[in-house]
Amino acid sequence: MRRKSVLTVGVFLVGALVFLAEASFVTGGSAWAEGHGEEFSKNERRVHDHTQSTLDHGRQIFRFDTFGDEAFWGGTLHLHQAIAGAQNGGVGAGVSPKTALAVGLKVDADALPWQLKAQLSAGRVNLDDPATTLALLKLNAVVGVTGFFDNAGNIRSMGVQCALCHSTVDDSFAPGIGKRLDGWANRDLNIGLIVSLAPSLSSIADLLQVDVATVKKVLTSWGPGRFDAVLDKDGKAFRPDGGQAGTLIPPAFGLAGVNLHTWTGFGSVPYWNAYVAVTEMRGSGTFFDARLSDPGQYPVAAASGSFNTRGTPDLVTAKLPALHQYQLALAAPKPPAGSFDAAAAARGKEVFDNQGRCASCHVPPLYTEPGHNLHTPAEIGVDSFQADRSPTHMYRTAPLAGLWTHQKGGFYHDGRFATLSNVVEHYDTQFTLGLRAQEKTDLIEYLKSL
Repeated sequence: MRRKSVLTVGVFLVGALVFLAEASFVTGGSAWAEGHGEEFSKNERRVHDHTQSTLDHGRQIFRFDTFGDEAFWGGTLHLHQAIAGAQNGGVGAGVSPKTALAVGLKVDADALPWQLKAQLSAGRVNLDDPATTLALLKLNAVVGVTGFFDNAGNIRSMGVQCALCHSTVDDSFAPGIGKRLDGWANRDLNIGLIVSLAPSLSSIADLLQVDVATVKKVLTSWGPGRFDAVLDKDGKAFRPDGGQAGTLIPPAFGLAGVNLHTWTGFGSVPYWNAYVAVTEMRGSGTFFDARLSDPGQYPVAAASGSFNTRGTPDLVTAKLPALHQYQLALAAPKPPAGSFDAAAAARGKEVFDNQGRCASCHVPPLYTEPGHNLHTPAEIGVDSFQADRSPTHMYRTAPLAGLWTHQKGGFYHDGRFATLSNVVEHYDTQFTLGLRAQEKTDLIEYLKSL
């Protein structure tokens, strides 16, 4: 009996120890989990803080960073002199606010002091005077353009930012004056005409091995909302049929999750940021793409060495991550209420997903293919001129979200289809869809609703 009692007590003690050990493990585990949970929260905060600061930095870069390109726009082209005009130490008639707004430049109303807004509202500001344009530049109120002034207040140079082409305003104060809309394509901007005003275009003429008169002819051929970002690589100023070779300025919103960017899929968002900042805006930085060294396809780039640009100091590369993050954060804007027929759009979605076969390429919610989102010219039924200027020789499936914001200037890379109806008719024929008239109308309303 005594031995049995000892065994019983022993079993009880072992059980108690096991229980205590388990309890200790559980409580210790909870403490461990709580401790690591706290650490995890710290990491989460770091991620959040880093994300927010990077986003803020990217916004600043997108809106205000010239990457040092004032050395080109001001130092080489002397474009600031044409803006100032002879009466303000420059050359020519100058660019008044009326002229600036007419060629698509925008004014950030938030950068204007309330006194100036009051004077503008009362009509007490001379909008025909280039000196007023200089005053707006001093306020840093012209979207995408920065003026550099000396201590006496005279403009000595100027530079441009990403926002020049890829932002507009909401016209809330007046036409062309309002709150910034980053990522929206500025389809009013006649950038070719603006550049053609520069007093010294000889550097561009020398690069293309033509005379200045030819450079001006090419620049003024583009028209509003267009730019040719390949001219300085391949020298193709006009299409074979004699038409202008520029492409429509695309939006810079709704790009998160989208693989290749630009009309012909040159590369990703950071690729294109480097390409534009260094070789188009002419900022000081690094850009490399051996594909552009081909003297057959890109004789100008091969001769100039722009495919391997190493600007010093490099004012671009370190800014690419923040700029990239800000652009990916720009969601496509929703269409305003009443801008489309909701009932028709609901029916149009059925057409988009089924009879129209649109969703096979414009896969919701990206509205482009996840993956390698390119197609041959033959697949989409258009000529290969612009595709053949790209290393891909193909066209990208353009994302459709926010389509309502950039209908001005037409559709496709070159605006060849003036209306959405023209686009639908093209695909109906190209793919033998056999859509009825009502289905086409409904499909258009759905596209307007995206």
